[in-house]
Amino acid sequence: MKISIIVPVYNEEKTIERVLSEVSRAPFGCEAEREIIVVDDCSTDGTPAILKKHSEIILVSFPKNLGKGAAVKAGFLRATGDYILIQDSDLEYSPEDYKVLFRPILERGADVVFGTRFRGEYQRVLYYWHYLGNAFLTMLSNMFTNLNVSDMEVGYKVFSREVVEVIGPRLTSKRFGIEPELTARVAHGKWKIYEVPIHYNGRTYAEGKKINWRDGFRAIFAIVYFNVFDR
Repeated sequence: MKISIIVPVYNEEKTIERVLSEVSRAPFGCEAEREIIVVDDCSTDGTPAILKKHSEIILVSFPKNLGKGAAVKAGFLRATGDYILIQDSDLEYSPEDYKVLFRPILERGADVVFGTRFRGEYQRVLYYWHYLGNAFLTMLSNMFTNLNVSDMEVGYKVFSREVVEVIGPRLTSKRFGIEPELTARVAHGKWKIYEVPIHYNGRTYAEGKKINWRDGFRAIFAIVYFNVFDR
């Protein structure tokens, strides 16, 4: 088995070294070749210089900032693995959970696996309105997709190559609308989807969190658009 790990990154000089270190050695729960694809979304801090030191990664660099969705699509199109995993570069999600994410694939033949921050062992206590917003967006997404996921906006998602080959070229979301778009696309494909609890160490805005209330409204638009107008 070969597993591709896509790491979208934008101005994460404080965390990217540790992320790459953990990603390169985290166990999957099975023997697998590892392919690490880092998509640098035109970082303006020290991130590009750090990435150039890592010969073990496949580096894709954008000439201008395009957003997480564009980075995920670029990673999908470059990946050659049997399974493709999305890893955020800010350490809110721990590579320790790789073995948890791959358990439904190894034991149940899952095509898609979502992590969930709301059924896990622990998570950092932070913003109530973010939690409420995530719950609302997940509920709205579920109403359109007829899925019963508990955390549609979660950053940890794993896809089989078959799924990526179908949905990857069709992705159009540039920013954080990528999460509802991915969810809509896999729901329409009728693939076997599982959800597993993960650990979550959320960041404050002072620590570098980038998503904001405007992205919440964009997510509502994305849920409606990708479930009704672009199926």
